[in-house]
Amino acid sequence: MSGPIIRVEGLRKSFGEREILRGIDLEVATGEVVVIIGPSGCGKSTLLRCLNYLESPTQGRIWLRGELLGRKEKEGHLVPRPEAEVDRQRTHIGMVFQRFNLFPHMTALSNVIEAPMKVKRLPRAQAEAIGLKLLERVGLLDRKDEYPIRLSGGQQQRVAIARALAMEPEVMLFDEATSALDPELADEVLQVMLGLAREGMTMLVVTHEMGFAREVAHRVVVLDAGTVLEQGPPSVIFSQPSQPRTREFLRKVLHVRTESGS
Repeated sequence: MSGPIIRVEGLRKSFGEREILRGIDLEVATGEVVVIIGPSGCGKSTLLRCLNYLESPTQGRIWLRGELLGRKEKEGHLVPRPEAEVDRQRTHIGMVFQRFNLFPHMTALSNVIEAPMKVKRLPRAQAEAIGLKLLERVGLLDRKDEYPIRLSGGQQQRVAIARALAMEPEVMLFDEATSALDPELADEVLQVMLGLAREGMTMLVVTHEMGFAREVAHRVVVLDAGTVLEQGPPSVIFSQPSQPRTREFLRKVLHVRTESGS
């Protein structure tokens, strides 16, 4: 891992009177896997949505490889970038959501190749070659002609991962990618994510899958009430967290996992 690919400074995000993020500072190194945990409503998903500018920050700055996301400096002031520039920046950051958001009227392969053809202007034959390789990578080459309704939830999510990878992003964001799945189907998706991590993909992962965090994360970031409560290697965060609030959260979430048998 080398210098930061993502740098976040003083990130705040409000929706009306409600402040969700309250001054996030964060750096992510190239090839690093950062798992973000914390109680519901603490700002985890909002943070990811700000990182690829689906939500514009109320305050603060985000850089991708040294380029300011969403805005640029002009005569000493920050001004919004044109939408075309923001779209270009977004192509470097893939995102996988809790809900799969596949186009229901398109086959698995068509879902994967749509963005490369429309955004990157790739010829269909080239896009299809990429799409077939990616479906093979996520174990779904044999389902390439199936429509989403004929795929399980786990299969749909793996198609969604292939679709995000088709844009050749430098960073992948996963927002509770397994929370809508039962444990068996969730494991299919986690295995794909594990493979990406082993290949050196830079990843920020919001999840309640503590086993995945222990095994895959280089660093665990604990959010609470819109701030970074603490962060460190999984071995430290799960065994010797410094904050009482972290200990309370982990005790609850690990107890729930034990009770449910997952």
